[in-house]
Amino acid sequence: MRRVLCWLTHLYIRLVYWTNRWTVERSDVPRRLRAEGKPFILAFWHGRLGMIPMAWQRLAPMHMLISAHRDGRIIADVVKHFGVDSITGSSRRGGTAAVRTMLRRLAEGDCVGITPDGPWGPAMTVSGGMLSVAQRARVPIVPIVFSTSRGRILDTWDRFFVAHPFGRGVYIWGEPIEVPDDLDQGGLERMRRVVESRMIEMTREADRRVGRDPRASTVAVAGRPRKLASGKRR
Repeated sequence: MRRVLCWLTHLYIRLVYWTNRWTVERSDVPRRLRAEGKPFILAFWHGRLGMIPMAWQRLAPMHMLISAHRDGRIIADVVKHFGVDSITGSSRRGGTAAVRTMLRRLAEGDCVGITPDGPWGPAMTVSGGMLSVAQRARVPIVPIVFSTSRGRILDTWDRFFVAHPFGRGVYIWGEPIEVPDDLDQGGLERMRRVVESRMIEMTREADRRVGRDPRASTVAVAGRPRKLASGKRR
């Protein structure tokens, strides 16, 4: 049943992509990095990961960090249909091994996808782990967001956005963010805030471009009960 569900989900993502009129901004950023042979970390919010595989379009080998809980396994099975491999781990389980694997993949020239607010939240809050990996691997972070004019925000901890067909869509790529290797903890915290604010503003801008209320998805949710996409509270 899970395999069938994941197959249908991947078909729905393709349906949404092919039935919306898409605008892609700064698509030259990832292509330029790949043309130069540079790996990077692709950063996107947990609540906005649904259409990201279609933005990637197999640009390069991609390995996505995904947690080991049930919802994470479903996501891993879905993105596999798009040629995206998964690296299992999170801050609570398998984190050390996952970091080693990410560093190895980046050293090999592949790219790694990370949801910096997943898998537990708070939503749209960048964790320091992504910056640590970027610093150790000496690779840039490239943010990406999307939005569509038709869609629904679910009542989950990450305010997961389900895009609907037959509307307008936009992808916005951010400029590469370099993390200097000589930053101390204070410097890393300042850099973390820079990445977080930039990704939040990109999300708001994407919503504005398609006529959505930019406050609806970026409202503070830190005080709400955390839920998995399945609706269970944490």
